[in-house]
Amino acid sequence: MSRSQVTDCRKLFVLDTNVILHDAGCIERFEENDIAIPISVLEELDQFKKGSQDIHFQAREFLRRLDQLTDDVLAAEGASLGPDRGSIRIVLHGNGEDRLQSVFLRDCPDHRILSAALTLQQQFPGRLVVLVTKDTNLRLKARSLDLPAEDYSSDKVEGLDKLYSGKRTINNLPSESIESFYGNGGIAKSSLFPEIADPIANENFILRNGSKSALARYRAADQSFLRVEKMTAYGIAPRNAEQSFALGVLSDPEIRLVTLAGKAGTGKTLLALAAALQCRSHYRQILLARPVVPLSNRDLGYLPGDISAKLDPYMQPLYDNLAVIRHQFDEADQSSLRIQKMLECEKLVISPLAYIRGRSLQRIFFIVDEAQNLTPHEVKTIITRAGEGTKIVFTGDIHQIDHAYLDSLSNGLSYLISRMVGQSLYAHVTLEKGERSELADLASDLL
Repeated sequence: MSRSQVTDCRKLFVLDTNVILHDAGCIERFEENDIAIPISVLEELDQFKKGSQDIHFQAREFLRRLDQLTDDVLAAEGASLGPDRGSIRIVLHGNGEDRLQSVFLRDCPDHRILSAALTLQQQFPGRLVVLVTKDTNLRLKARSLDLPAEDYSSDKVEGLDKLYSGKRTINNLPSESIESFYGNGGIAKSSLFPEIADPIANENFILRNGSKSALARYRAADQSFLRVEKMTAYGIAPRNAEQSFALGVLSDPEIRLVTLAGKAGTGKTLLALAAALQCRSHYRQILLARPVVPLSNRDLGYLPGDISAKLDPYMQPLYDNLAVIRHQFDEADQSSLRIQKMLECEKLVISPLAYIRGRSLQRIFFIVDEAQNLTPHEVKTIITRAGEGTKIVFTGDIHQIDHAYLDSLSNGLSYLISRMVGQSLYAHVTLEKGERSELADLASDLL
């Protein structure tokens, strides 16, 4: 059906299971339009009722919300979602199935959901029926059958070109301004740099005039710029301006939430760990965690050994970064021995993210690696567990996502960066230059 044939301006959205597992509150996001839940979706949600992962929470939460809408969800007109809102109904797959069987030979939940959407399309010829799914392949199948299909975009950022980078370069500043900045001990009121328009809290700046330059960070509390010094954190020295910015915000106790984004080899995790070790006296414990995303759709159960042996391959990159820091010192050096002692006393803990959830995070330096594989809801869950004195650092590469239903615009790291811009407790730095090796940088750019 073409859009010109639509007579009812209210759309009818058919939701796939993965949309609900991504966001249990998705039914609140469709304004005045109506929502249909295929019975096959409820059947799939039944498999996710038990468990401690985020998708299990989302399934339980959605089913509770649906149960509160009374039996009207089974009626043809559905249950109202509130004033100036649409309705929600549960639908069966029906005569749309005949059309599917002529194209697809196999019966599966995806095809039953397609069947329900096609049936609604036939029942309401004057309405635009749209399948909403985070499954790219299912969207392609739907469109091949002339059924409009869209991704769930409620929590997507506008575009990567608009995503906050955390830094700006200001050229052709008056030499006197830079000299005055240095002369005042690296602290200057914003009036010294009228060329900088609308600075954001904790935004970083490269200030230049010919051969003169300075690194600065904007402090919104007193509308001033602070000089960013090149510092060393537990033997790790920054190699470029972005790394200096990163160490600056990681070491600042007033900044409680930090995000570091960048391609492989830019030093995100290494800098975060080095800063944590440097600031260890301010925290009760250092936690390093990362989400376990099995490769090739093979669960952990396929791997040999006990739970520790199964998880070791996923945690090894964190141990590798720790080894880089230890190698800055001789084996007998106290700094190197201190790391081993912290591991033994569990002052420094490396763990899968699933094992961290549910803990009370009081005075913790908490580093979450590979945050691009988290959903926006998972990121929110982690941050809301932060207690007094806790600092949380998210690191990741938004272009390398292993999660089946996330992309560079919908992952939790991009979402967090876009929503936290301007908050005084938050800082972000995008690391651009790879520093692992010339070979690694070349491969990252060309392959």
